[in-house]
Amino acid sequence: MAREYDLKPAPSLGGDETAYGAGKVINRRQFLKYGFNTATGVLAASLGVLGFTALIMPPDTEGTGGEGTIQFWAKGREDEAWYGAKHEVNMTRQDFVDEAAKSSTGTAGAAGIWNGVPVIVVYVDHEKNKDTPVSLGKARFQMMEGYDETGKRIGHFEDMSDVDPRIFPSDNIVIIYGRCTHLCCIPGWQLVSNSFTDDSWTPGGGDDGGTKLFCICHSSRFDPTALEMNSNRNRSSGATFSYAGIKASGGPAPVGLPIIPVLMDGDVITGITDYVDWLTYCD
Repeated sequence: MAREYDLKPAPSLGGDETAYGAGKVINRRQFLKYGFNTATGVLAASLGVLGFTALIMPPDTEGTGGEGTIQFWAKGREDEAWYGAKHEVNMTRQDFVDEAAKSSTGTAGAAGIWNGVPVIVVYVDHEKNKDTPVSLGKARFQMMEGYDETGKRIGHFEDMSDVDPRIFPSDNIVIIYGRCTHLCCIPGWQLVSNSFTDDSWTPGGGDDGGTKLFCICHSSRFDPTALEMNSNRNRSSGATFSYAGIKASGGPAPVGLPIIPVLMDGDVITGITDYVDWLTYCD
């Protein structure tokens, strides 16, 4: 039987309290189907700049490539985002390889929709750089210790990836759930120009240098190359859970963002739905 979630809009975010009806209970598949619409209460604040204002995206669990496929989302940025002409087209690894070749750090990122929820997909030239000395500009994935919002050590990324190796980014691709752990706004990749979003990379998962996911609402920053184990809680039930994610490097976000394990379908990027519980903190 599909697990069920009692989904409610996050408090004080201007969400539509009747979006699903009072106390609406939906199962795992329905969460994936309608999750993006749960976010509409914060779209005006965080995604209006991206052209998402007044938009409620129709749910789509099938897309054009089946469940798990990720589509580029460039609404309102068709003329400025590198993937602007690919709006609602399935993401492929080659798209990111070609774009990363233009980057001094060998990275590329794009906004997307996965089973109705917002994601950010980032390519990191890990295989090329992983065996070279760690130095500025040579981006690679780093497995790190994780801490909760109080500073308590939770564990190491490898504590989870050793149990399920699929958790480690596949084919140089990491899929990141696109809801900020601060107030559930939507961070983005190089949406604005500042020192945090520059095409630069520093090791250690700190807040210096660029190549960060940046939340334009309250300036939270996340390092998509810094992989850690972390914990968060469901805002409705208070239930806590551990997850594999990327590090919060600065700003008000208390903890990092969950990742979604990657499964390649040929060259098409898809996400594995085994860890959907990790995405429920904005309920």
